[in-house]
Amino acid sequence: MILPMKKYAFMVYHKEYADFLNKLRDLGVVHINATKPIAGNADLQAIIGERKRIKSLIAQLEGIRSSLADIPAEIAPAKQLSRAEGLQMIDAFEALQEKKATLIADKQALQKDLEYMELWGDFSYADIENLKEAGYNVNFFTCPSSRFDPKWTDKHNAFLVNNQQSVSYFITITPEGETPDIEADRPRMPDRSLGVLRNASRQLDERIDRINQRMEEAAIDDYATLNAFDKSLLDDFNLSNAMLQTERQADNHLMFMQGWIIASQAPQLEAALNQQGYFYRQVAIEDGDKVPIRLKNNRYARLFEPLTEMFSLPNYGEIDPTPLLAPFFMLFFGLCFGDAGYGLLVLLAGTLLKAKVAPAMKPVLSLAQWLGGTAMVVGTLAGTFFGIALVDVPALASVKQYFLTTDNLMTLSIVLGLVHIVFGKIVAATKTCIQRGLKYGIAPWGWVVAIVSLLLAMGLPTLGITLSPAIINVCYGAAAVAGLAILFYNSPGKNIFINIGSALWALYNAASGMLGDALSYIRLFAIGLTGGILGGVFNMLGVEMTAGLPIYARIPVMLLILLIGHGLNIAICTIGSLVHPLRLIYVEYFKNSEYEGGGIAYLPFKKAQ
Repeated sequence: MILPMKKYAFMVYHKEYADFLNKLRDLGVVHINATKPIAGNADLQAIIGERKRIKSLIAQLEGIRSSLADIPAEIAPAKQLSRAEGLQMIDAFEALQEKKATLIADKQALQKDLEYMELWGDFSYADIENLKEAGYNVNFFTCPSSRFDPKWTDKHNAFLVNNQQSVSYFITITPEGETPDIEADRPRMPDRSLGVLRNASRQLDERIDRINQRMEEAAIDDYATLNAFDKSLLDDFNLSNAMLQTERQADNHLMFMQGWIIASQAPQLEAALNQQGYFYRQVAIEDGDKVPIRLKNNRYARLFEPLTEMFSLPNYGEIDPTPLLAPFFMLFFGLCFGDAGYGLLVLLAGTLLKAKVAPAMKPVLSLAQWLGGTAMVVGTLAGTFFGIALVDVPALASVKQYFLTTDNLMTLSIVLGLVHIVFGKIVAATKTCIQRGLKYGIAPWGWVVAIVSLLLAMGLPTLGITLSPAIINVCYGAAAVAGLAILFYNSPGKNIFINIGSALWALYNAASGMLGDALSYIRLFAIGLTGGILGGVFNMLGVEMTAGLPIYARIPVMLLILLIGHGLNIAICTIGSLVHPLRLIYVEYFKNSEYEGGGIAYLPFKKAQ
């Protein structure tokens, strides 16, 4: 559900305003009404940029901490830093990172020369200079090994240094002024010998290691300090934003601000402000107000709130879709997953990991438990367990008539789709009555009655369910009455011709739209069937590809094939089972329920936690 909100206006004498803001921040229950954009405020933009730098650095320190096996369990306590001191620390860390990046780039460039000089061996350029002073030139050559001519040894005093990957590396030592006539390439030689390059590489490694050591020390000594500094910047941002949203009146002597509070917390706010003598007044919520949204659901529905937030929070005049979409998402996930064995693995993984993870991750694993359990139940009804068709298992012959066939699953997918669409229409009609009044909900409810009546009268017989003529006549009669309401009262207050025209256009859209929407739910059957078939294929591969192996070799090879195959299939099924149910909810259901969204999250003005 969406918690009811109250809107308050505050008027405070300018000399008391700082104390007032501190009081509001200590209470931590008022969402300040934002009427001015922060994009043009230089100070706020600067804080945003600084916090991005800190977040990047903290993420790197977290990565370092996770990679250190011998890191102490306790990190150093946080030190309080001024903004200048905190920015100086960030500058120092970023300078270290830039220095490390430069050293790594130098090492990569050096490594190329080092690898090339390894081909020529360790020689001294000083010796080459000595030969030159004695009147001899040393020339370096490379050519394909097939083109190296041994005659060059006598003719040009050539010495073969190395053969590597069908390339010959050789030198000639000739008197000064004599140019060897050799068809070979003259490489660009590094300006340092192999020994010098090795020494330079060691020095670079030592400098990089010192920087890594400094960052490892920071992961212990400065991690908490940086987190505390980030929170202090967030407090500065919130305080500056509160000042930005404040209007100055009466020649800047009075400070005026508006804010939102959860209705149940309003007495707490009023009592605190009365005690300090601050002026406030509750004001009416007006059309166009961006009322902040705080959702409150039971333990089960709360697990699905991220799905709503991923799309968009509802606006204040809507119905919270979270508890309404939760059971459908679970069922759709189970149909797409389609295998009881895979569902069992998800359920077990969620249960075993739940006791070992941080509290923030526990809701995710609780959701995994619900989804895995649903997939296990649906997969059992579909008759698939790790790709094994249960209907073909002799031990289950007595219950095989209870397993759903592919025809049953396809029909079930379409029926579920129609139920989901109709449910969306019911939600839309309810929302219209709440938002606009009962008379505006007559036509939407007429659509619900007409669709349900026609589905009962025409759809149930196709499923083999026989209805008596009296019931069929009642259904058609209800559809006719609903049709009249749709035709003549879909736009209250407008003339009859506009109502009829609107109804005909809506009828065309409903007929074409519902058909396409219902067919979209066939994906539930198709994705689940695909996962089951792929599981069976991997089982077949594991058996047939190892048929010729002795038993001691066959078992491990078969297990390896099954592990890789089913692991890949579980990954594919998981992705499909998350994406496609979300698509059905975000597109088909939200469209038919006329979900608007666009709500902003309730973020009270308080100290960073």
